[in-house]
Amino acid sequence: MTVIRTATAGLALLLAAACTAPAPPRSQASTAGGTVCAAPQSAPGVEKPTTIDVVEQAYFCILGNYYSGATLDARSLLIAGFIALTQELNRNGRDVPEATMPALKGDRKADWTAFEATFRKVTDQVPDLHVKLAVATLEAMVAGLDDNHASWAHDVKGRHPDYYEGDGYGLGLQANVDGDRNLGVALPPLFVTTVQGGAAQKAGLRPGDIIESINGSPPFIDGKATPAIAALFPRYPQERPVRLGILRESNGRRWSVTLKPGLYQRDLATLQTVQSKLLDDDVAYVRLRGFAPDSANRVLKAISRLRTGRTLAGVVLDLRGNSGGQITESTRLLSAFIHGKVTHYLCTVDDKCESLRTDDTVELLKLPLIVLTDRGCVSACEHVSSAVKDLRIGKLVGTRTAGLMSGPAQPYLLSNNTVLAFPSRHGLGADREEINRIGVAPDHHVPLTPQDAAAGRDPALAKALTLLHK
Repeated sequence: MTVIRTATAGLALLLAAACTAPAPPRSQASTAGGTVCAAPQSAPGVEKPTTIDVVEQAYFCILGNYYSGATLDARSLLIAGFIALTQELNRNGRDVPEATMPALKGDRKADWTAFEATFRKVTDQVPDLHVKLAVATLEAMVAGLDDNHASWAHDVKGRHPDYYEGDGYGLGLQANVDGDRNLGVALPPLFVTTVQGGAAQKAGLRPGDIIESINGSPPFIDGKATPAIAALFPRYPQERPVRLGILRESNGRRWSVTLKPGLYQRDLATLQTVQSKLLDDDVAYVRLRGFAPDSANRVLKAISRLRTGRTLAGVVLDLRGNSGGQITESTRLLSAFIHGKVTHYLCTVDDKCESLRTDDTVELLKLPLIVLTDRGCVSACEHVSSAVKDLRIGKLVGTRTAGLMSGPAQPYLLSNNTVLAFPSRHGLGADREEINRIGVAPDHHVPLTPQDAAAGRDPALAKALTLLHK
């Protein structure tokens, strides 16, 4: 289910794919020690140990560059970090009396000084835990931002030694939840939507199979998703087997199966960024899996080829499972359907906004548009979805998008050769509406059911074709 990521690929994701910004950050922040957090100019060198000095650099980097850093109560970061520090001490059975939170008064530098002094007192007692405690502290500070585009790339695991280009890693299945994200909005039942290979295929699982339990725990309690679902999405080097309780509704069979994460060969079609075909002889269907460089041109070329020698009734743009990417690409794609409009805003915390406008050098297609969406449509994908709806370019069919659109992530290289990333500006839709955590609602809500998956039906696509042929 999850493609193996290397350190280089992770950096490339931060620099390009994870909602690349059209402009550099508004400032560079220096720590008290004078070390500047700056955008990486190349792949980082060998990672060095994380120390309290690295944590300090990250702390002041966030306060100086994060989009709401100017108004952020820095005490929230320090408290989150100290909580994690004490939890790490407990996990190692090494709690010490010096691990007591210092008084914080709201002065960013003075509070850091007090925090650092306490941290050093603690690590003087347990010097062998210094790196572990620093890592836990920094992870918690980043998590404390509660921002889906904030991350700290460190201790990046290499590829599985038997990895081959295009391989997947995991259980070999997809389910009707978007990874381990958005579990709070997942609805029962939990079921298999696609069998990609690997352990799931060997076990004979099929689309539509309902997952009634995961490692003995129910995936839903009182209609709410449980943390058990996260076990469906292991990443290398996780290898712990996952036991699933399965129901196949077509014959009423119930059984258990244990799947061990591992490498599996993926279908080449699923590795293509752009797939296209003609439907009903007059509808151009294009599936776009991410806004990688040149993806907009590839979509437009695909539509042009399908249009040759015939009159099209419209375009179905399938953005389900689209992982986002470059805003410049999403803007260019929108520009083939409308000109002279603002498609998105990037704003500072004091509401100073840059408007992203259509590129009116792109030739208009002048075709009706239906966009298929789901909870796997994130970031730049939501930029397109919201603009299609706000600007009345076409109709959205499917389910609500992910709501993971806080803003374009800017990468910053820390002194130990790890990469911190977060938005310097916050994204809003074309009508200046908030999309982050909310998502974009479809014009026609058409969810997939276990029965649809088992029968190979695509109700959202069927609805799209009905709308285009009205």
